[in-house]
This record gives sequence, C-alpha cells and structure tokens, in this order.
Amino acid sequence: MKPLVLSLAVAALAGAAPLAAQTGADSAAIRATALDYAEGWYTGDSVRMARAVHPDLAKRIVRTRDGRSVLQHMNGPQLVGGTARGFGRETPATSRQADVEIYDIFHNVASARVTMHEWIDYMHLARFDGRWVIVNVLWEMK
Repeated sequence: MKPLVLSLAVAALAGAAPLAAQTGADSAAIRATALDYAEGWYTGDSVRMARAVHPDLAKRIVRTRDGRSVLQHMNGPQLVGGTARGFGRETPATSRQADVEIYDIFHNVASARVTMHEWIDYMHLARFDGRWVIVNVLWEMK
C-alpha cells in the first residue's frame, strides 16, 4: 500500500510544478516584451526596444569569415541605437513578421522564439526588478 501512496504523492507534485512555475500574467508579459522588441525594431521605436532589453543584453550570431566561424556580438545600447536610427523601418510593413513562441517559463526565467521577416531570434528572458526583459538573444538569418 505504501508504494501506491508514494507514487500518487509524487505524481501529484509533478503535476503541480508547472502551475507554480508559470502564470497567464507571466506569459502575457513575456509576449509583450518580445513584441516590444520586434515591433519596436520595425517601427524605429527605441523606447519600446529599450523597455524590452536589459542594457547588458548579449545578442549574438555566428558568421563565417575567411572560412572560420566568428561570433558577432551586440549589447543593449547598440541594439537600441540601431533601432533609433531606423534600420528596422527598411522592412516594408507588408513584409513584417513578429511571431512569438514561448518555450518555457520557470520562476524568474523564460525561453522564447521570435520569428521575424529575415531572421529568427532565440531569447532568454528574466524577471528583473519585477518586469520581464530580454537578456540573451542567439539569432540566425532565414
């Protein structure tokens, strides 16, 4: 009888864990942050971009130079500056894409993917001072 009770207790705890780790409010806030990032880029809205990313953001892509892989890096202020300069506005409104998929949320961290017109961003987000911000992005061109 004890093994059955133990099994039921473990199953109940395992089933309850995801509920404690994720809320609808978290999902909505993470989605809003990812959209601030994507839509801010497309519209040149540096305020939205700055709201979405932590200043210590690490945005990286692997490129090939002279037959070797290199890692290009951008931080938060660089991305906000590029947004303010309007580089994203070069994408026609009819071609803009900002599809957000949240992969996982656990307490104060989350993982998401944003599919944009020309590239895909894999993001790590963190709840920082009570709000969700993007702290890491690994991206690739389509």
